[in-house]
Amino acid sequence: MADIDRRFGFRHLRGAPTVHIRHYRRGKLAHDGVGLSFWYRPLTAVVSEVPVDDRELPLLFHARTADFQDVTVQLALTFRIEDPALAAQRIDFSIDPDTGRWRSDPLAQISGLLTENVQQYAVEVLTRTPLETALVDGVRAVRDRIRAGLAEEDTRLAQTGSAVVDVRVVAIRAEPEVEKALQTTAREKVQQEADRATFERRALAVERERAIGENELQSQIELARREEQLVAQRGANARRQAEEAAAANRIETEAQASRKERLTLVEAEGKRALGEAEAAGEAARLAAYRDLPEGVLTGLALKELAGNLPQIDSLVLTPDLLTPLLTKLGGRS
Repeated sequence: MADIDRRFGFRHLRGAPTVHIRHYRRGKLAHDGVGLSFWYRPLTAVVSEVPVDDRELPLLFHARTADFQDVTVQLALTFRIEDPALAAQRIDFSIDPDTGRWRSDPLAQISGLLTENVQQYAVEVLTRTPLETALVDGVRAVRDRIRAGLAEEDTRLAQTGSAVVDVRVVAIRAEPEVEKALQTTAREKVQQEADRATFERRALAVERERAIGENELQSQIELARREEQLVAQRGANARRQAEEAAAANRIETEAQASRKERLTLVEAEGKRALGEAEAAGEAARLAAYRDLPEGVLTGLALKELAGNLPQIDSLVLTPDLLTPLLTKLGGRS
């Protein structure tokens, strides 16, 4: 409903973004557009208000299938007016200039037209479809037929400036007794499938247990074979270690004997060289002493003796010791 204020015999209309306003003044179009706001005189004005927003139309109707079974179809349509000028010419969208209310119910006319066409297309599909097929695949078939019919065949809807945006088939259901019978049959099939699945599951479990037993036996055989290989390998490793240890000991013993032999030879050679050097030194010393006078030899002997004697704190010389020595030294001089 339009928002209209009164001022001194004039009316002010304030539109909305979702409403297309067409204002005729004395038969001529004065205002035309969405969201308009203007003053007018009610006695000379004809105003139409065409909604351009999306509208929902829920439908619930009965139909009969190919095997003469009644079904209930529940769906919803979304439509809008795409050509407000054309819609205002074909359907009465005029409003009372004083109150802003529609003089008639234009949306009901569009809804009735859509309802008749939708039911026609849905019944056309369901009358050629058996009940079980309709319950399983009927939703898609009915939806596709309604969309195709409204878009391609229904020229009357296009002539009113309207268009269907979307079609949603919510459900197709049979009568309660028939639905219960179908549920019983389906339940029995499900039970049979469940029993068969249980049997197959048990058979599969037995087969799996047998396979597990065979796998365990094969595993034990393989384990025993590998243990045998492990024992043989450990024995071979022990023999190899003993042989390598014996060879290492033999090499070590031979090396020690060879080293000791070389050391003995070196020591003997050193002792022989040392003896020869000492003998040569002693011979040279004796050769040097051989040509010296007796007194010099005596003095050297005393010097050597003095160097080898321990420390003497006091020495007492008596005349009987010095007299022969002095006499000997004096006689030589």
